[in-house]
Amino acid sequence: MLEKTFEPQAAEPRLYAQWEESGLFAPRAAKPTDGAADAYSIVIPPPNVTGSLHIGHALNNTLQDILARYHRMKGKAVLWLPGTDHAGIATQMVVERQLAAAGNVGRRDMGRDAFVDKVWEWKAESGGTIVRQLRRLGASCDWSRERFTLDEGLNAAVRKVFVKLHQDGLIYRDKRLVNWDPHFQTAISDLEVEQREQDGHYWHFAYPLADGVTYEHPVAFDDDGKATEFETRGFIVVATTRPETMLGDTGVAVHPEDERYAGLVGKEVILPITGRRIPIVADDYADPTKGSGAVKITPAHDFNDFGVGKRAGLAALNVMDAFARITNDDVPEIPADLVGLDRFAARKAIVARAEEENWLREIEKTKHVVPHGDRSGVVIEPWLTDQWYVDAHTLAQPALKAVEQGDTVFEPKSYEKIYFEWLRNIEPWCISRQLWWGHRIPAWYDADGQIYVAETEEEAIAQAGGKALTQDEDVLDTWFSSALWPFSTMGWPEKTEDLQRFYPTSDLVTAADIIFFWVARMMMMGQHFMGEVPFKRVIINGLVRDEKGQKMSKSKGNVIDPLGIIDELGADPLRFTMAILSGTRDIKLSKQRIEGYRNFGTKLWNAARFSQMNEAKRVEGFDPATVEQTINRWIRGELTKAERAVSEAIEGGRFDDAASGLYRFVWNVFCDWYLELAKPVFNGADEAAKAETRAMTAWTIDQTLKLLHPVMPFITEELWAELGKEGPARESLLIGAEWPVLPDTFVDASAEAEIGWLVDLVGEIRALRAEMNVPPSAKPPLAFVAPDAVTAERIARHRDLLLTLGRVSEITSVEAAPAGAVTFVSGSTTAALSLAGIIDLTAERARLEKEIAVFESDIGHVNKKLGNPNFVSRAAPEVVDEQRAKLAEAEEGKVKLQAALARLDAMAEA
Repeated sequence: MLEKTFEPQAAEPRLYAQWEESGLFAPRAAKPTDGAADAYSIVIPPPNVTGSLHIGHALNNTLQDILARYHRMKGKAVLWLPGTDHAGIATQMVVERQLAAAGNVGRRDMGRDAFVDKVWEWKAESGGTIVRQLRRLGASCDWSRERFTLDEGLNAAVRKVFVKLHQDGLIYRDKRLVNWDPHFQTAISDLEVEQREQDGHYWHFAYPLADGVTYEHPVAFDDDGKATEFETRGFIVVATTRPETMLGDTGVAVHPEDERYAGLVGKEVILPITGRRIPIVADDYADPTKGSGAVKITPAHDFNDFGVGKRAGLAALNVMDAFARITNDDVPEIPADLVGLDRFAARKAIVARAEEENWLREIEKTKHVVPHGDRSGVVIEPWLTDQWYVDAHTLAQPALKAVEQGDTVFEPKSYEKIYFEWLRNIEPWCISRQLWWGHRIPAWYDADGQIYVAETEEEAIAQAGGKALTQDEDVLDTWFSSALWPFSTMGWPEKTEDLQRFYPTSDLVTAADIIFFWVARMMMMGQHFMGEVPFKRVIINGLVRDEKGQKMSKSKGNVIDPLGIIDELGADPLRFTMAILSGTRDIKLSKQRIEGYRNFGTKLWNAARFSQMNEAKRVEGFDPATVEQTINRWIRGELTKAERAVSEAIEGGRFDDAASGLYRFVWNVFCDWYLELAKPVFNGADEAAKAETRAMTAWTIDQTLKLLHPVMPFITEELWAELGKEGPARESLLIGAEWPVLPDTFVDASAEAEIGWLVDLVGEIRALRAEMNVPPSAKPPLAFVAPDAVTAERIARHRDLLLTLGRVSEITSVEAAPAGAVTFVSGSTTAALSLAGIIDLTAERARLEKEIAVFESDIGHVNKKLGNPNFVSRAAPEVVDEQRAKLAEAEEGKVKLQAALARLDAMAEA
């Protein structure tokens, strides 16, 4: 007999160990009859080796595991390939902090080789945390194939790709702007930049026009916006939030159609402090409606200005060093008292000088978005430096075409827009990082600065004719090695069996925020080196937010820790919640929601236990096609429909529909109705009906466990084992069982119609009792008004069930509805529930009217809010959505109560 409850804390580690020992996580052996459709492969988005399991990981890996377990049960050779990313900047930061905490010397004092050795030591000791945590979630990855983006095989693949792209002219070295982190002294990707809104200022500076040039600047306007008054100016006003960058200004831009400055284009201004002459240029980037309409241009320290500078032929002058301190290497005119100052100290000094020299015109307070390093927390500086780049535009063209012609599809399809938008406007990809932990760039330099790119130092020396060479100090962007993940992890550049069998992969499950950082780059690299797309479908999962729709953050205290949930409630409730909520872009999650789905698991466990108590055992040779009892033919059809719905939903990547279908079948169909309908059979005297229903119950539970296993693997595997102790021996663990494929003939129309009638009838009676506030102990009589022959037969067959489930005292057939009865339609017949003497009509009418008034008040209040344009435009979207949901709920409740009131009035009139 099953224990009273399922104890996940004890069962889950034991069950996972059984799965691993079974070898079923690995793809099954190839068969001579296998074709491409018999393999299913998916590569895990490699989490950072420094990471711990967060709720986003829980969602993403639950969905992948559902796919892997489903296709494995469908008989396919399934490869779910796991691994971790070396996470260059994050890992280097962790180890540097550990060294500092232990009082050791810094990495620069240690030297590169010694520091990298320390990182490998850390990786060996602490780098497997997230892999262990994925096991706790139930991830059925093939751990024997686990990869690491810095392992020797992937290192070789990265070197080969770099060299080949360089040979093809698709990797080159260039001086361009990058996101520069002055703390870590490295370029970082856009994904590692965190935009933070903060208070700041616009400083308005007057740059004097050169050569005594003046112009008439409008200062007053009529109602039509036409200038009516002018003042003569010998200067042009620009505004900036970063005064320190003015030292590197090489131009002032105005819009080509801005009449105010039309006569100044081509003239020059004298840059304060440096005295440098810089031109006024026309460019669409300048917005005539913002500020003065004139913009200072600093090509070496602003991404937009860099573009203006290229179009206008302006010089790009660096005025900061790698630590974001002022330098005069490019601009000798910078005064000595500014050289060496931190950028923010220089800002104060420049503003003070502007005020003193009277070219500061205004200080305007503002809120603006400032980029920060997500790891360092310091303000990121756009900085001009020599870096390695990939010609992403050329590589993007086949990647664009592949999605346009459907070789790879996105689910939901709407995410293709993000993919197209980025690839059609793609910039060169900066792939070098000034770090020590990572794939060192396979490029060497001789004493004259000549570059030699090769897979090994020996090859580079041979290219250089034996000259002494020095390897590039930089490492590659982590996303570079990740871009090769689908094929490098399968052994490329070797022609391995895994590559032949599992590439291209079937699915990729990932988040929207890395469509361009990772998905697009895998598409580019996969097609360039493999000649095929790396995956056939990209499933984009949503973002998990708190129950109010707010982003989770430690500072808000609203983070849900998946490991804490697993400790307390088990992995299955978390997985089921992730699946059933996965259909939206923003997933609103609360612990209460997860606890609710733990109750779903409990319901299943109790149903299995109830079945055991009623001697429902698996029977050797039982054939569900032969059952005769109506309820058994009905549940067979309902199970068949559930199998179809769940299979189609998982195949289509609609995990929410799959989970919803499972919930409906297990809770609403099997537990609430079938087992209730089976009770009289279990307790009856018809031994043949009893034996058939016991066997059918056991068989149905078995099929249900199979359907539910991909979503809730632990509790289903435990029930599979426990229920397998009786009846014929199990042939395998549930993870290795065959997915049920049930024939259409299992759906029995007559059984469906009859049990459907019974379920609807009892449901209507229960709803009426609730609406009319009938006491639970009361048993009103039920009458059918002139029932037809079919209904009369059904009433006779199911009389005892109707008496019990409907909680009615008697069932009769009448020619007209009795006085004091509430009537309702059941199928083609009118039924009447006699409530006279059971409820107080006056008190009940007053109750209903009072509750209707509450709903009307709520509706009026919410409509007032939603009718206010200021509320709709200013409130957070989740708050507006919450109000709309509240309105719909109130309107629905009002309609139901008005119907109940109408029935009450009809009773009184009768």
